[in-house]
Amino acid sequence: MGCASSVCCKHSLIKDCVIITCLKKSQPGDSRTTVWDSVHGPGRRTPLPSSGNELPSNIILDPDTDKVLTVVLVDFKIPSNTKTHKTDKFDIVKSKTNPKLVVRRGLSFLIDVTFSKDYDESKDDVRVVFDIGENPLVSKGTNVEFILSDEDRPKEWGAKIVSQKGKVLTLEIFTPPSCLVGKWKLKLDVVKKENNTVSIYRYEHKDAIYILFNPWCKDDSVYMSNDRLLKEYVLNETGFIYSGNKNSITPKPWNFGQFETCILDVALYLLDISELKWEVRGNPINVVRKISALVNSSDEGGVLAGNWSGDYRGGRSPLSWTGSAAILEEYWQTKCPVKFGQCWVFSGLSTTICRALGIPARSVTNYASAHDTDGSITIDVHFTSDGASNDALNYDSIWNFHVWNEAWMARPDLPNGYGGWQAFDATPQEASDYVYCCGPTSVAAVKQGEVNLPYDGPFVFAEVNADRIYWVPDSEGKLKSVYTDKRLIGKNISTKAANSDDREDITLTYKSEEGSAEERVAVLRANQVGSNRKDIYIQKSNDIEFSVDQDESATFVGGNFELRFRMKNGGVEVRTVTGRIEVKSMYYTGVVAEPVTSNPFGPVTINPGEEQSVFVVATQADYDGKLKDCCMLDVTIWAVVQETEQYFTKKDDFRLRKPHLAIKAPSEAVSGQQFTVDVSFTNPLNRDLTNCYVVVDGLAQSFKFPQTNVAANSTFMATLPIIPTKVGKTDLIISFNSDQLEDINVSHHILLKK
Repeated sequence: MGCASSVCCKHSLIKDCVIITCLKKSQPGDSRTTVWDSVHGPGRRTPLPSSGNELPSNIILDPDTDKVLTVVLVDFKIPSNTKTHKTDKFDIVKSKTNPKLVVRRGLSFLIDVTFSKDYDESKDDVRVVFDIGENPLVSKGTNVEFILSDEDRPKEWGAKIVSQKGKVLTLEIFTPPSCLVGKWKLKLDVVKKENNTVSIYRYEHKDAIYILFNPWCKDDSVYMSNDRLLKEYVLNETGFIYSGNKNSITPKPWNFGQFETCILDVALYLLDISELKWEVRGNPINVVRKISALVNSSDEGGVLAGNWSGDYRGGRSPLSWTGSAAILEEYWQTKCPVKFGQCWVFSGLSTTICRALGIPARSVTNYASAHDTDGSITIDVHFTSDGASNDALNYDSIWNFHVWNEAWMARPDLPNGYGGWQAFDATPQEASDYVYCCGPTSVAAVKQGEVNLPYDGPFVFAEVNADRIYWVPDSEGKLKSVYTDKRLIGKNISTKAANSDDREDITLTYKSEEGSAEERVAVLRANQVGSNRKDIYIQKSNDIEFSVDQDESATFVGGNFELRFRMKNGGVEVRTVTGRIEVKSMYYTGVVAEPVTSNPFGPVTINPGEEQSVFVVATQADYDGKLKDCCMLDVTIWAVVQETEQYFTKKDDFRLRKPHLAIKAPSEAVSGQQFTVDVSFTNPLNRDLTNCYVVVDGLAQSFKFPQTNVAANSTFMATLPIIPTKVGKTDLIISFNSDQLEDINVSHHILLKK
């Protein structure tokens, strides 16, 4: 409550010998004359009577205010504090008009307080107050008050006098490692004790102090001991998100931009609109789970709208994004979902938000990633009796690749050993607790098949280690399982290596070696929660060995797609094989799009010890106009040995490689000064590329350069003028897009000097 009167006054509580000083009511932008509510002695609060009520008989007015010590100025010492706290890369701390203080919890910071006259410790006390949220309460941890001390208090709230130079007092402020994360308001109560009276004056700083998670602090739940890893997973602003497929892994350059102007405010705003309770906003488990819900717009008014239809009218193609900042800036301006995104974009945003808040995070790509829709922890594929895919029954799918996130944190809610990297996923696939979110799930627990722990263990386990089961109808139409592929799901799980452009394979953090006893035990343990179908693992002995050859490294958009299906008879009797090979275009999510070619074969006679092959060729004429965003092909092979009813069924994905974008750019440039970049590539298609543009990111705000059409089989060349605004080592990210081919990209290391 404030003092409603606009004149200076003092209320004297005679009983407790307390004088409450009410200065002139503050005007907008004036933080030095905020009224304090009321006090019964140092450290105790009681509501101040409103001016509309008659004053109690024990309160009198005293017009004398000259003896009250007031705060003239508080200097947050932003340059030195932010350097100490490793927050000096945030744009908001470097603002020329209104810089903000950003610090990490569990580490002290200094402020200079200038008073109206010399501070006298024998007569004046200073009480420090920190508030957060709309209704700060001590009981919720959103209001804290403490007086100055001579002691260090590194694990709790506190303030220590470091030095005094006349009217200037230097204070060291301590915050606990469990401090709530957000924007805290600083208030200073000056308490003057004289002649059995106490006069109180409150100063409230106009700018909030941003307090973040601190992975450098040993007592913080996001503590990470390796400084080299922290440089990557908290401080690195650029990186790669991997796409393609398991046989053709492609790094997509990405500008995370977690330190750009509005990013931290967006991150904290999302927590506000999520209505996450204030008392758990210091817990990374709760915060990360909310991030996974709020990055997508399926619930609670999140950031990004997903779109896998191929029709992106009214927004941007997901492939055209090169970084998080442009998306978050648009969201910050409109407070409406940005259109459109797919899994790598959701993941890039999640990495950005976590790193901005101080939670170590990385984007992770899983190849041949299962999407289990029914919680069975198996992926079921159904065929008709003649070997065609029965899509009407195929609810589960396998994505060519899927990108999620990992965040580093302790998990005191789980058994020992399950802290560290936690998987979470903002792509809206399945609802969890009635909201489209996923995780955090302990990666170590997933490896052990311990899927009954919070959160969403069965879904994540299935993504990386489900078995794929193929079903066909028997002569009576009853479905029977004919083949179980135990090695298909969860390949080459990838993330960018720390402080390197290399890819790090982290598959073995999610599961033991494929086919090992440890891996099979984990699958069976997980299936106790899922399908619990032990009968599907009983397989007949087979004498025909099937295999597929395809060289993706030499398969480009515009060229032929060639595949060889081998059948080798390892038995002692003649075998006869019939079957079908279908090729379709597909989305990266595993959803088939349009037929490209269908090839029934057989009967093929194979003598003992002999090998026979079937070849499939799809030309540009076959797939022209049918390829989807990521230039993927789905190949379905169905074969049966007539004498033994041995079945072979396989669905696999292949990628046609896009052309390389050549770049000519300097290794050094000066911030604020223009330089040029040359880019080029050859159009591999027998048709023109239309609605062409180039996106440049990583050096300043994202820029879009429209381009003319690129004629069929011709070379595109462009010279791009760029004016960088950043300083330091960074990556220049360039992406060419058109209606026919998207995301032909390249990144280039560059040093930007002042």
